[in-house]
Amino acid sequence: MIVVVKIGTSSVTLPDGGVDRLAVERLSAELAHLRHLGHRAVLVTSGAIMIGVAALVPGGHRPSDPVTLQALSSIGQHRLMRVYDDAFAAEGMLAGQVLLAPLDFAERRRYLRARDTLHRLMELGVVPIVNENDAIADDEIRFGDNDRLAALVAHLMRADLMILLTDLEGLFSADPRLDDAATLIEEVREIDHEIEQAAGGTMNDGARGGMASKLAAAKMASWSGVRTVIAAAERPSVLVDAVNNEVRVGTVFLPHERRLSARKLWIAFALRPKGRILVDEGARAAVVGRSTSLLAAGVTAVEGSFSAEDAVEIVGPDSMVFAKGISSVSSARSSDWVGRRTSELPADLADAVVHRDDLVVLEVAE
Repeated sequence: MIVVVKIGTSSVTLPDGGVDRLAVERLSAELAHLRHLGHRAVLVTSGAIMIGVAALVPGGHRPSDPVTLQALSSIGQHRLMRVYDDAFAAEGMLAGQVLLAPLDFAERRRYLRARDTLHRLMELGVVPIVNENDAIADDEIRFGDNDRLAALVAHLMRADLMILLTDLEGLFSADPRLDDAATLIEEVREIDHEIEQAAGGTMNDGARGGMASKLAAAKMASWSGVRTVIAAAERPSVLVDAVNNEVRVGTVFLPHERRLSARKLWIAFALRPKGRILVDEGARAAVVGRSTSLLAAGVTAVEGSFSAEDAVEIVGPDSMVFAKGISSVSSARSSDWVGRRTSELPADLADAVVHRDDLVVLEVAE
């Protein structure tokens, strides 16, 4: 079995932002045990920025400007890797660092090269440790958080299981830190609006993610055919229990019958939308029910400012986002194409506002 394990900042750092060596050693021992059982694992780890803050300004707060954060990540990343390296060495294993950028998933050649590198590391008995290349990442083109990165890696590796380790036991009906009546949701077959409402934001200033981002990652993995478990990093034998599908290991998200290609997964969940395209019911029905391209005639309005090749959300008459795609036209020329038939479009504009190859439906046709 190929397993992608992601651990969050709060689970690998101490309250002062330094590396939690005991937590890293415990995780490394569990990953080594998985290897001894015949499984292969990729680790996606957060924590570099907070560790950089602790190293440079002990007891200081995380700054907000992107350039400083990128500099701090370069300080923290090698410190974190040094602890992992020592922890795996104690288990008789090697770790290999792999820093990925969004284009590694968007460009086919880089996608295949990343996959080959990770597979070869595992063939060599090495545990790949993945993180976003924060030190040089473009803030406009990045994963957003390591939960989504883990889901993309799970798709890349055609993993059997993704485990998201956090400081909670899983997804609860409400935030258990605020509501004593909150109960653990043990299994999720479909991530619907009710499930999404159960997820709150992060309560850790050092983390970019939170339960909402974990749900987004679980949906990505589900649509890749990957079972996902959200579980507590401190739970003993959490990785083996998740692999064995033990009861109450955390929250288990079952694979979806639907499968998305890597490119469509990227469009649906990783690209940041620059605007919205509002459509009528006929256009929504055609896109959802017949998998057609979105044509200008069905568009009623646009929101935001976007260029051709930017990602956009597609919104139905009920004001709900039902699809996402890459626009073939710009919002600046909306008066030239909104509501127009194909025969009425200027010659220099594409026939399809969003071509079906660049469009992902986010709801299931009834």
